[in-house]
Amino acid sequence: MPPICFGCNAQLIRGEHILCTVCRHDLPITDYNFKEENEIDRIFYGRTRIKKASSMLFFSKTGIVKNLLHYLKYKNQEDIGDFLGNWYGEILLEKGDLMDIDIVLPVPLHHKKLQERGYNQVEKFGKQLASHLNARYMNDVLIKTANTKTQTKKTRLKRWQNNEDLYKIRDSAFLKNKKILLVDDVITTGATIEICAFALNKTKGVELYVATMAMVPKAMN
Repeated sequence: MPPICFGCNAQLIRGEHILCTVCRHDLPITDYNFKEENEIDRIFYGRTRIKKASSMLFFSKTGIVKNLLHYLKYKNQEDIGDFLGNWYGEILLEKGDLMDIDIVLPVPLHHKKLQERGYNQVEKFGKQLASHLNARYMNDVLIKTANTKTQTKKTRLKRWQNNEDLYKIRDSAFLKNKKILLVDDVITTGATIEICAFALNKTKGVELYVATMAMVPKAMN
């Protein structure tokens, strides 16, 4: 089968990869950066200690971004993560953002979920960012301790009470005084990132940043 665009299902022509030229041009890039305050930063105010957060794309219930993330997460199309990570890494380099990050960490899957899916959908995204930022990518430091269902339909208080210890650090001494970039696919309420940050911030001197492929605008939450 000839390669098709994951945005519109059109056949790709020479020089196109993952998306056709039209869909690539139509991607809703946020233009957020790691210098100015944005909507994602405000999600975490008063909740947890995160130095700065940003996302590459706006997510909507229909459209190119939803299609991309669906294929990435459920259809074994890991190259989409590679594609987005390379593109976002180039954006960060161009803007001069995050040039002193030490370690890039993915939000982890539980080992049962990882075995079932076969891959963590944010791994290639994170590896590309680490490569562009000259940082170390590590997928075995932050560990998920239980195989939980989605957090988005629970109240934040209930999530916090149930899942305060959902993520653990394997070697906290290694993270001491490090600047860490935590990466995920989509940020909605910030619940997952908040719990990960709680675990990471237990280590002295950690400075935590967050980057995701996409974010759900507040109006959709």
